[in-house]
Amino acid sequence: MSSEPEDEEIEQGSCVSFGSSSEGDNDLEKADTIVDEEEHTAAAAAMPPWMEQMIKAKMGEEYIKPPQVIDSFDVEGIAKHIAGGAKNIIVMAGAGVSVSAGIPDFRTPGTGLYSQLKRYNLPQPEAIFSIDFFKENPAPFYTLAKELYPGLHCPTPGHYFLKLLQDKGLLLRVFTQNIDSLESIAGVDPSLVVAAHGNFDSAHCIETGKEVDVAEVREAILAGEAGWKAMSEKHGGLVKPDIVFFGENLPARFFEHVKTDFPKCDLLIVMGTSLKVQPFASLVDNVAKETPRLLINREEVGTHTAQERTMLRMLERSEGFVFGDGERWRDVALLGDCDDGVHAVAAALGWSDDLEALIVAGQNQFDASKKGSKGGAAGVGGVGGEDGGIAELAKAVDGVNISSADTGGAD
Repeated sequence: MSSEPEDEEIEQGSCVSFGSSSEGDNDLEKADTIVDEEEHTAAAAAMPPWMEQMIKAKMGEEYIKPPQVIDSFDVEGIAKHIAGGAKNIIVMAGAGVSVSAGIPDFRTPGTGLYSQLKRYNLPQPEAIFSIDFFKENPAPFYTLAKELYPGLHCPTPGHYFLKLLQDKGLLLRVFTQNIDSLESIAGVDPSLVVAAHGNFDSAHCIETGKEVDVAEVREAILAGEAGWKAMSEKHGGLVKPDIVFFGENLPARFFEHVKTDFPKCDLLIVMGTSLKVQPFASLVDNVAKETPRLLINREEVGTHTAQERTMLRMLERSEGFVFGDGERWRDVALLGDCDDGVHAVAAALGWSDDLEALIVAGQNQFDASKKGSKGGAAGVGGVGGEDGGIAELAKAVDGVNISSADTGGAD
């Protein structure tokens, strides 16, 4: 599983705080657009004098660690918590959940999408998700969209684990950074999925604002350059699936469900994300202090040093994950691939047969749907190959340039 977010963090904008304020207001409402964690942290570091005085005044206050809320900081502890009555589980999903489907994550060195795109003359990898770059040269995005289009990849065990949580009546919501819609393909009710960075389920003309039928958009994108150019001419401008780019607002539904869902959450599971992009990254601290949190990822993410956590507590900001022995009271890190992680959780709960049945049924359904089809776009798993779809991007971006200010950061 990746430490990347996956396929869906796409913009720049005003800075947001590390989490919810002491008044309980969600600082997410202050930021419509995505910002990279590095920008976020740099802004937080610029401390006005009054803040320094407040910190000094609080330095002498003793920090009391909250009481431990799970029996053990391992998969067995999480399983016991679920079996003990957790029924409002929220899952935050990033690109790592989809890696085994053949869709690369974003940031893994060497294999991530950004690493692959660096070989093909983009001014910077993030440019492919810049709205300004798209308006100037849409070919790179359309080429990538052809590779990523829903229906070309089978859901992973991670996606079927979400379906299993739903079937058990335990899934409150999935907040996903991914644009691949694999949660829905796996059978998760769309009403339970919040696509934080949008997806291919709707599309609009960026010039007129007119909604365009998604079946038409799919046909045009899969037809290649001739297809999307004809679509643009027909509708009076470029047509883009409602994927959130750098410089665009997040969906209103994201903020609505953050406000209503997180206070109810009794277990937060974070899978396959680098937690590098705001405001998505700060969601980990929108659950109550007594709510256990499980990270399933290749590496620990969303953590701060002890000194940073002290400062953040003083500022009444979120502390991120706390995994250190003697310090944590609710956080569990299950390090490894997402597929292995969900299998481990299922095994600890006695759900292995249930999960495997979903995976097999899903794979059989996917295989059946592909029988008789005439090829189609190749999976994006081979993005590094000169013969792959990404190689076409080199031709599409030749001679085009934008400044780094035109893009934010993607997870």
